[in-house]
Amino acid sequence: MAGFLTTHVLDTARGLPAAGLEVVLYRLEGASRTELARVTTNEDGRTDSPILPQDRFSTGSYELVFAAGAYLRATGQAGAEPLFLDDVPIRFGMSDPDSHYHVPLLLSPFGFSTYRGS
Repeated sequence: MAGFLTTHVLDTARGLPAAGLEVVLYRLEGASRTELARVTTNEDGRTDSPILPQDRFSTGSYELVFAAGAYLRATGQAGAEPLFLDDVPIRFGMSDPDSHYHVPLLLSPFGFSTYRGS
């Protein structure tokens, strides 16, 4: 089995999946950053397919950038500008070529957390 990458975004302030949130995946190599995918979460806060599917998966260093500010503005949670959270970058490594990597984001207007999910 080849590896792949997924995500899931939950709006912890509203207790709901974060639908309509844009996520961009970059591959990191030294000081360079290459965009690999741009997706939007569905009604379940997930993407309709893996962000990095098996046929494009490779180990290495990556960054997911979650457009939290745009989502918070769209849901009426933004508050005063500048926002405390706008783009939320998460850098991580994938070292096992046969693993499913799942990088969820738990989001509120004033905080976030992540972990390696399943």
